[in-house]
Amino acid sequence: MSRFSRIPRWGKRLGLALLGAAVVAGVTIIPTATSAYADVEKTKSEVAGGDGKQYWVENNLVGGKAAAANRQEAAGGQRPEYMVVWAGDENAADTAVPDVKNLPGSVTDDIGGKVRDALPGPDFMAVVDVTKGSPEYGKVVNTATVGPLVENEPHHMQYSWRKGDKIYAGGLYSAATYVFDVSALPELKLSGISLPSQTLCGSVPDAYWVLKDGTAYGTYMGGPVAPGPCRYSNGEVRTGNGFAGTPGEVVRLGPDAKNLVEAPAATETPEDPQQCLNMPALGQPSCANPHGIQAREDLNTMVTSDYAEPRDIILDPVKNPSPYLRRPTIRTWDISDRNHPKVKSVSYLPTGPRSGAEDPLRNENRAVMETTVTNQPGHKGAFAQTMQGGALYYTPDITVPNPEWKEIFDLSTSAPEFASPGENGGPSANGGWVQTSPDDKTLYHATIGRKAGTLGPNDKGTAGGVIALDVEKLVNSGENPQCSIDSPEEITAGGAESDCPTLKSTQAINPDKTGAGPHWGALDNLKKGDDGFYTETDQPSRLATANYFVARTGLDGDHKVCLVDIAQDGKLSLDESFKDENTGDTCISFNRDNWPHGPFGNAKPHSMLFVTNDEDIK
Repeated sequence: MSRFSRIPRWGKRLGLALLGAAVVAGVTIIPTATSAYADVEKTKSEVAGGDGKQYWVENNLVGGKAAAANRQEAAGGQRPEYMVVWAGDENAADTAVPDVKNLPGSVTDDIGGKVRDALPGPDFMAVVDVTKGSPEYGKVVNTATVGPLVENEPHHMQYSWRKGDKIYAGGLYSAATYVFDVSALPELKLSGISLPSQTLCGSVPDAYWVLKDGTAYGTYMGGPVAPGPCRYSNGEVRTGNGFAGTPGEVVRLGPDAKNLVEAPAATETPEDPQQCLNMPALGQPSCANPHGIQAREDLNTMVTSDYAEPRDIILDPVKNPSPYLRRPTIRTWDISDRNHPKVKSVSYLPTGPRSGAEDPLRNENRAVMETTVTNQPGHKGAFAQTMQGGALYYTPDITVPNPEWKEIFDLSTSAPEFASPGENGGPSANGGWVQTSPDDKTLYHATIGRKAGTLGPNDKGTAGGVIALDVEKLVNSGENPQCSIDSPEEITAGGAESDCPTLKSTQAINPDKTGAGPHWGALDNLKKGDDGFYTETDQPSRLATANYFVARTGLDGDHKVCLVDIAQDGKLSLDESFKDENTGDTCISFNRDNWPHGPFGNAKPHSMLFVTNDEDIK
């Protein structure tokens, strides 16, 4: 029994109330112990927020600024490549209210250093050396902490980085978007911050898509900051049920985080009241909770996927929420006028052969978390995946008025490849990141897997990892693809039609555990040339994964970031040379006592990007 569990109930509540007050006030609790990192140079970059207060990023450069040049020399003069990882401090606020009794210590005691685990510390961007052949490979060379806000719950950034891009990074709980300048890594600067007061018609920012002009569209999954009617940039009005509710919106942000556009994701007319439950109920039901976002500027079209009304997931998760709070919808947008994006279609994904009224939460079409577009001229298709549904969908043309989506893969087909102990691998497979390769030949998908007991006491659960699907035939099939998962046999055997995706390769992550695979990933789209400079490539040779979702949901993961190599034949394999600098184990762990910014304990890595200095890329 922990010391915290012996505190009277009122004492626990008081402790959490004090903790909450510290979070709201933006107070960072500084541990008294010293960091294990020596020779850390601090640099600070500040900007004024919309509220007139100062916001900052503080670099904690291991070895100081000169160390980067020394690392390059030690690596044989190679220009460095970095991975930036958006991570949150682990603390008591990650614990669902019913589980408070299991906290590892007391928020009022500092016996054995337990207080460092319970109180909120700064969230940060970790900069990791991922230069092949570097003696510093896998080492954290900087932690750029943000302040004064704590408990942001760092979430997603954009899906890839190009030379000159700023990095847009969202705080799920703080409803803030940070914009980072990464042109001179390993040091970061803060270019701007968007606060909730600047996006009054939406909350809970999720993901971003950076346009060629450097601005970005971002999905704000939750409803308006205050319940009631809200007026958007185009003058339209929608009524919402409040912070982390419905409807969400899409925001266009400048490189300085200035709010350029707030666009409604909800339609003017009510959406399906049976499929689109809202709590509290809205006069006009809506499934508009946009999560994933990708765009084709050449087609003047954007696609967003609706995941869930987020308040029942992130604020105080409900054990058995209604399945109709998880969305089956995808929206296409007309972005021909970049400052006036308009929803032009709302598609309800069809159910599949294992769907049933008994448990609609596990139907194939439930909880559309992510979507990804094709990339090559002549291709107009897009893919989508469902988290609870455990399926992948495809439409051949996102530009038509009403795209037709078909199920083209059930994760029950790939689950056995991860040596999963249980059967029925699709339902609640907890898929997340999905991305087409730049050449449109491969679809990459990360899955957490299903925790044992999710489907009942006899459910053994499933493991997770990364799958690579060959989608070349499907994408090249034109306007009328034939693939459709519509029979019981296809659930585990794959599609029967000749253009259906085939499993190219898999890589298990934590195969000995159920529900402990990766939620997010990123392709390394940088390639080093013979001249030592980097260029963008359409043949990525590796990807990264992060084994963390959102702790309050119970899908906490092991907080590791792994690298997976992609061979020329498409086979995936874990990069065993990417080792933790403290333990020597494969993959780097964000569960550690010390960081360059201090002894703040465990951290939660959610998303990552491969980046290099502007001067090192052509």
